Amino acid sequence: MDRNRPPLGQWLRRGVFLAPLLFLALFFIYPLLTIFGVSLVPEGQLDLSGFLRLVTTDYYLNTLLFTLGQAILSTALTLALALPSAYVFTRYSFRGKSLFLSLATLPFVLPTVVVAAAFSSLIGPRGLLNTFLMPTFGLAAPPIALDRTLTIILIVHVFYNYAVALRIIVGFWANQNPRIEQAARVLGASGWRLWWQIWLPILRPAITAAGILVFIFTFTSFGVVLLLGGPRFATLEVEIYRQTVNLFNLPVAAALSLVQIVLMFAFMLVYTRLQRRLTTDVTRVANVAKAPTTRREKAVVAVNLLLIAILLFAPLISLVAASVRSDQGITLQFYRQLSSNPRGSILFVPPVQAIGNSLLFAVVTTVLALALGLITAYLVSGRVTRWSRLLDPLFMLPLATSAVTLGFGYIISLDKPPLNLRSSALLIPIAHTLVAMPFVVRNLLPALRTIPPSYQEAARVLGASGWQVWRLIDLPLISRAMLVGATFAFTTSMGEFGASLFVARPDTPTIPIVIFRLLSQPGALNYGQALAMSSLLLIVSALGFVLIERLGAAGVGEF
Repeated sequence: MDRNRPPLGQWLRRGVFLAPLLFLALFFIYPLLTIFGVSLVPEGQLDLSGFLRLVTTDYYLNTLLFTLGQAILSTALTLALALPSAYVFTRYSFRGKSLFLSLATLPFVLPTVVVAAAFSSLIGPRGLLNTFLMPTFGLAAPPIALDRTLTIILIVHVFYNYAVALRIIVGFWANQNPRIEQAARVLGASGWRLWWQIWLPILRPAITAAGILVFIFTFTSFGVVLLLGGPRFATLEVEIYRQTVNLFNLPVAAALSLVQIVLMFAFMLVYTRLQRRLTTDVTRVANVAKAPTTRREKAVVAVNLLLIAILLFAPLISLVAASVRSDQGITLQFYRQLSSNPRGSILFVPPVQAIGNSLLFAVVTTVLALALGLITAYLVSGRVTRWSRLLDPLFMLPLATSAVTLGFGYIISLDKPPLNLRSSALLIPIAHTLVAMPFVVRNLLPALRTIPPSYQEAARVLGASGWQVWRLIDLPLISRAMLVGATFAFTTSMGEFGASLFVARPDTPTIPIVIFRLLSQPGALNYGQALAMSSLLLIVSALGFVLIERLGAAGVGEF
């Protein structure tokens, strides 16, 4: 027996830690390289005409400038609204605080088709506000006309990303020592001087991290711009979709995708380094939140909760209300029609079957994302490898990659044995897992990084094996974060739209695909069914975040 050969247990351990890397290589890197090869190296010869068009055509430069501009505006508006709310959630204790914080994250996991339906039901031409204002003031046309404008794009981007910034800033701020402010007040700092000279410098890493993450999400915006912005506006992501689907101009689409991936990887690298600093710099302190007592404090809390209610909950409540409303009054006919599939319908199966499909795919996605995300969290936490700083942004990259490019990559690359999955329903949970894994990892990392190494060392000294150390030490300390990550994975899979649109088979649609198909067709019945399906998806997602609140884990995780 070769004594220099590693034991079997060590080989198995290495194999386990290679699993997420292999998954990422097969189902993310390989499809992207395939489509880049088909697009940029057709017939074995390098073709850079796509990049040449990018630098010689004003249209693509304007598209890049618009993508940057709307992302900067969206990020600034989101931070401006989230920072005062972070102060309220950090400083004050009030009934329903953790539930409010958990439900505030709900918009982030909703598909864009649901959000489009929600805002249409609230401020659209046939929305609740316009149908109320027109007869009330005798108006001939809807007074609120935001369709196909930059304003609605910015509003929805804030709607999506407000909670992302709020969670990051609250998570960091709540663990700062209150004596810093007390000492500053003793020295005469108050009001804006206290904010400018004390809190903003302290919170700068958290604000910067939140800003970078919101910028990434708005820079890669697809559904919001496509559905609500109309043909006048196009981000890089929307332009990739148009070049690929409408024009089948793969060289330009590949060039745009490559530019976007390089930019997003750079931003992800900065973000993950900032998050590592935030986790390292945090010192756990006692909860200093207090109940509001003065009129001013109560007013500050009330105004912020009202802002959240108007910004985040009003469109969602309007969506549910519109799903049970018809010209004849309150009705459940749209929900009843979900079990039928009349002749000539654009759907291959009854809409209710999509609910079963989505639930099945979500369960498989949750299992895969939790298993692979747990291993990935150990890899990027630095406990296993010194390459964690590079692996961290790499595993985040699927969030910033064009779903269109990835979908076409699957079609092109996964059509031959042993990976002949193009016609397999398994491709949907695989694509969903790529999107859900980063959420699991970001929820597990803070829990892993706060485990004192001395706990594990003491267990090993007492004779515990590696498995026993994990089961008896690590698992109890990270179990709550695992449950939160699993909930994020489940709700993310239920609402995933971009990738599903390209890999789902006609007979296995998911809820977002059915909503998209129904919204794309005229008729009150199709619109009502779309609202009903959107409401059901909303309720399932809301239950998931109520579960997070019941776990007492509101604010857990890095976003």
